[in-house]
Amino acid sequence: QVQLVESGGGLVQAGDSLRLSCAASGRTFRTYAAGWFRQAPGKEREFVAAIDASFWGGGRAFYADSVKGRFTISRDNAKNTLYLQMNSLKPEDTAVYYCASAPLSPYPNRRSRNAAGTYDYWGQGTRVTVSS
Repeated sequence: QVQLVESGGGLVQAGDSLRLSCAASGRTFRTYAAGWFRQAPGKEREFVAAIDASFWGGGRAFYADSVKGRFTISRDNAKNTLYLQMNSLKPEDTAVYYCASAPLSPYPNRRSRNAAGTYDYWGQGTRVTVSS
C-alpha cells in the first residue's frame, strides 16, 4: 500500500521560508514522477510544482508561474522523500499543500503534469498560512 505523508507546514510571515517534506512508503519515488498541489479556501486544487523521476537524484522540474523563482522541488532518493522549498512566501501562498505521486515518468506534456487526475496517490495535506 502506497502512503504519502506531508510535514513542514505552519504559520509564517510574508517573506519567510518553509520547507515541506513528503515521505513515501510503498512506492519508490526515484522511478515515478511526483508533484505538489495546493488548495486555498474556496478555490480549486491547483498545480504548484512537479519533478520527473531520476534514479540518480534530481530530475527535470516544472513550476506554476505563480511560484517560479521562489519555490524549488527536489527529492532525496535515499530517504524516498520529496521536498518543496518555499522562499519569499506571500499571503496568496496560503493553502493546504498536497504531495502526489504519478504512475509514470517522464510527464508526456504540460497538461499531464498539471492535472490532478494524472496522480494516483495523494498525501493528507499540510497547511501553510502566510500572514501579511
